[in-house]
Amino acid sequence: MSINLQNAKLTISAGLPKQFPRKAIPQIAFSGRSNVGKSSLINTLLSRKSLARVSSAPGKTITVNFYEVDEKLFLVDLPGYGFAKRPPAEKAAWSALTDGFFTGNPNIDLLKLVVQLIDAKVGPTKDDLMMIDWLQQSEVPFIIVATKMDKLNKTDAAKAEGKIRTSAGLAADTVIIPFSSETREGKQTLWNEILSYAGLV
Repeated sequence: MSINLQNAKLTISAGLPKQFPRKAIPQIAFSGRSNVGKSSLINTLLSRKSLARVSSAPGKTITVNFYEVDEKLFLVDLPGYGFAKRPPAEKAAWSALTDGFFTGNPNIDLLKLVVQLIDAKVGPTKDDLMMIDWLQQSEVPFIIVATKMDKLNKTDAAKAEGKIRTSAGLAADTVIIPFSSETREGKQTLWNEILSYAGLV
């Protein structure tokens, strides 16, 4: 791998678009509903236990977290959506901040890929489908990562992948990566995609 994973740090947890870093390196954003496993996935990718903080209350922390890896790229953890129990004001804050990432990001031209996470056991939610539709309409490059695959047997895993593809109306060439933070399944495959889109291979 052409990147040193040991040289990774949380640069900023931005609560406002004006706080987004301006360093001109590729950005890879991670999107998904609350409790889909984004923090666990990022920790797995970086071979860390707790660099990305796993919240005990899904949707509690509304920030965009920028993890700088080897001074070569940012892994950007977008706030989780779909937290039904949150007050309207917090949902509005989520919408404003996430929208700000795509519309007020000074380095939006350096956003190379959105990694859209979907819980393999739950399947695509209404919010997932809305996000995927927006990515398609906006022509933002994205791939799908099906998380928590260790909770499914082989037969159910295959069904889950097929459900994701058909429910979301994905093109035949859309990449879907089965992933598990427990078994590390999909880790290298996902890194291959990230580095390719970031131009670091």
